[in-house]
Amino acid sequence: MASDPPAQADPTGSAIDSVSVLSEDSRRRMFAFIRRAGRPVTRDEAAASVGISRKLAAFHLDKLVDAGLLRARYEAPGGTRKVGRQPKVYEPTGDQITVNIPDRRHELLADLLLDAVLTEQAGETATQAAMRAARQRGRLVGEAARHESRPGRLGAERGLTTCERLLDGYGYEPVRETPTRIRLRNCPFHPLAARAPDLVCGMNQAFLSGYLEGLEVSGVRAALEPEPGECCVRLGLWDGESTEETPPGH
Repeated sequence: MASDPPAQADPTGSAIDSVSVLSEDSRRRMFAFIRRAGRPVTRDEAAASVGISRKLAAFHLDKLVDAGLLRARYEAPGGTRKVGRQPKVYEPTGDQITVNIPDRRHELLADLLLDAVLTEQAGETATQAAMRAARQRGRLVGEAARHESRPGRLGAERGLTTCERLLDGYGYEPVRETPTRIRLRNCPFHPLAARAPDLVCGMNQAFLSGYLEGLEVSGVRAALEPEPGECCVRLGLWDGESTEETPPGH
């Protein structure tokens, strides 16, 4: 079971930038033409598809490449080798672009449930398997983050600061209420959490608990504290725990 790649600082913003490129009519129509073509398309073909000049088509095509919607390379049409410079051709990248405001992570939930089904153990209920899969995934993500940043011993305050990057990247919209407490303004699994709160909120808590374990944050727990319109989980300090920390490298 592989861990998720590191969360981007602003994935929704990147998606919005990509989608905004398609607001121009000729650009959007060329992109649709290239997607339907099923093969690499030349600038001349793209220009003819919307009735504009080759130079203007090149401008729009480069914008689509910069936005990550198309990729470009030099290739002879039909794969036939010819003498001289080969024309530039364009094709879709195949990447899926989704914009959700507020952010939603239904694909993560589906992936965790699939892990649970594929690894369900003897004597384990479906719900238990889901909680285990969520906690294991969170732990792997936390371990990967710790290996990458090598932060040293993490007490509550610096540990929660480290957690904020993941929480923000996964769409939780973290708010630091106190130095040792974070509330999560957004539920990335809404509205599915409202349909099955015991299952989805439990998996959410298990995922974040596993992340804290993998990151080795001392004294902090992910607790279920539901609030209307927000994530059901809060991250905070255990009562009576120490906040002492060791700097990186010690």
